[in-house]
Amino acid sequence: MLRILIADDHPVVRRGLKQIVAETSDMVITGEASNGAEVLNKVWGNDYDVVLLDISMPDKSGMDILAELKCMKPNLPILVLSIHPEEQYAMRMLRAGASGYLTKEMAPPELIKAIRKVSQGGKYVSSSLAERFVIDLEIGTEKLPHETLSNREYQVMCMITSGKAAREIAKELSLSVKTVSTHRSHILKKMNMRNNTELIRYAIQNHLLV
Repeated sequence: MLRILIADDHPVVRRGLKQIVAETSDMVITGEASNGAEVLNKVWGNDYDVVLLDISMPDKSGMDILAELKCMKPNLPILVLSIHPEEQYAMRMLRAGASGYLTKEMAPPELIKAIRKVSQGGKYVSSSLAERFVIDLEIGTEKLPHETLSNREYQVMCMITSGKAAREIAKELSLSVKTVSTHRSHILKKMNMRNNTELIRYAIQNHLLV
């Protein structure tokens, strides 16, 4: 019996995932977490076979939680579930150690298939993302400007392009406003852009907005 931890701050989402899993005979939800601290505490104190992790959590980003979980229990499969499109976060999460990436629009059978695959040590991605991996390997695709950013810079960029102010970003990421401003300067320099308007235009063109 596969033991699963659901990490999502929305009760409705957790309830829906529990209903999907309840229809199977070989897996069970043995834990729930609504924020980053709960995820880390539960993983530290319990044994799970798979963690279903949302990217957008109230106190820590899913990217930060993933990094801490991989340090804590390197072999624990983490399946990321997100409202964000694959273009925005999938490649980064997989490179950071996630075992799979699914958007919350997935059909229930796809979720069950993904859980089983990652629990057996495999990786799970959609067919379109797998095709992109192959193309990148075959033609040695050059990195796009946003792919040159660090994970933290990328988080800040996504929040800027979604319309959040520096003070709001600082609060959500537990950073100072000055640090957020420094990240913004690095982002603009690395991406060869002058202002937030150009960042937003780029994000729209590259399907990085939700």
